[in-house]
Amino acid sequence: PAWLRRLCGQLLSERLMRPNGVQAVVRGVMEGTGAGGADAEAAAVDWRKCDAVAKVLASCPQQCLSLEDYYKLVCPQILDLLHIQDKLTARQFQRVATTTLLTMAKAHPQLAEKHLLQPLLAPLLRCSET
Repeated sequence: PAWLRRLCGQLLSERLMRPNGVQAVVRGVMEGTGAGGADAEAAAVDWRKCDAVAKVLASCPQQCLSLEDYYKLVCPQILDLLHIQDKLTARQFQRVATTTLLTMAKAHPQLAEKHLLQPLLAPLLRCSET
């Protein structure tokens, strides 16, 4: 029903905008996928889930006051997904992070550059300046 879809969307959006909310949502959705098998079907399901999570992360919720505010809250959390230590988890999180980054860069290039690309490339730029 529409009311349930709206309520779930609202709860998901609220969770995403909390500290470590992105990681919690990704963990919740991705739990149980990609458990080490080379099985083609499992890998396809894994990719589809990663793409679906990335689309959710790249979409600004209706509850957020502005797209800029959403990017300020969520983008640092997306970059944090690149630093997960557990190898199996890291692979999924990196897929989600890169797909989200690409989706955000296509949809809102200026905001993605400011909140994702500049922080991501800052160490490289510092090294090239010296």
